[in-house]
Amino acid sequence: MKDFLNFFNFLYFEAPHVFFMNRIDRLTAILTHLQSKRRVRASELAARFEVSLRTIYRDVRSLEESGVPIIGEAGQGYSLVEGYRLPPIMFSREEALALLVAEKMVEKSLDAQNSKSFKEALIKIKAVLKSTEKDFLVEVEDTIKVLKTNSSRSMNMSSKAFQLVLQAISEKKVIASTYVTFDPEHTTHRELEPVGLFHSYEQWYLMAYCRLRKDYRTFRLDRFTVLDITDISYSTAKHPSLQSYLDKIASEQKLYQIILEVPDGSLKYIANSKYNNGFVSEKRVDKLTEMTFMSSSIEGFVRWIISLGDMVLVKEPPLLRARLAELIGEIKEMQG
Repeated sequence: MKDFLNFFNFLYFEAPHVFFMNRIDRLTAILTHLQSKRRVRASELAARFEVSLRTIYRDVRSLEESGVPIIGEAGQGYSLVEGYRLPPIMFSREEALALLVAEKMVEKSLDAQNSKSFKEALIKIKAVLKSTEKDFLVEVEDTIKVLKTNSSRSMNMSSKAFQLVLQAISEKKVIASTYVTFDPEHTTHRELEPVGLFHSYEQWYLMAYCRLRKDYRTFRLDRFTVLDITDISYSTAKHPSLQSYLDKIASEQKLYQIILEVPDGSLKYIANSKYNNGFVSEKRVDKLTEMTFMSSSIEGFVRWIISLGDMVLVKEPPLLRARLAELIGEIKEMQG
């Protein structure tokens, strides 16, 4: 802790020139980066912080002047003297939230042993968070769920909207929003009492009580064009938990099992889009790949596979094959 205080005392009071907040943040981040690896090259730091090598040399010199014991080796990079550490107490609320989301994502994407190791490491990191950030994580812990994720792709999190929704949940404030529906495309202005966020098939969704519809609704996060926290408070006591809402939806929703046969040459064309359409599993059958999907919308699914033309064959259910044939007939009639 003494080293930590000496470092920031230098930044604020003893440095020979004026430091702006962005430089203070960068110096702290450089020090954290140096602690994370045995040796770090100047070019690596310059690329990470998008500054010139000259700026990195100047920053390292400033850290050395503050008393940080940095070893510089020509052609090798920088390292810290063994045993030198600053306590990691500079986590922002956004960084703390990222830890929580990462933990939930890992539960769905790693095997049991690696997931356990990751969670144990996170516990150690969470132990050094500020009290306010610890309280915030406790407040929003049960309002975030990860249902389905593809570990090979990013989670496409809209951080600004994500952070705002969780802030509203923790403060129990109504959200004023503008939302654009997909089919048909329609813009509405709504006041929402947010209950939670959940991730499924590469998208984040908000579950909230809609004051316009006077009922609970699910909204895809990336379809909000406006999200603002109001001064209006609401009580969470009258709302169900996010988990109970998801359980209710699952029990009420009729899901269709769909099986497609896909030739090897066509797999690459549906590799990415399959996760947005309820992909469950696949297996080899002769010279084909048999893919299983679960979908609540035959109409939505048939309009996806019609774009694939002759690249897939519908095996089940008969209802989907019939609707596909019907839609092809409608297209022919429309085109004359």
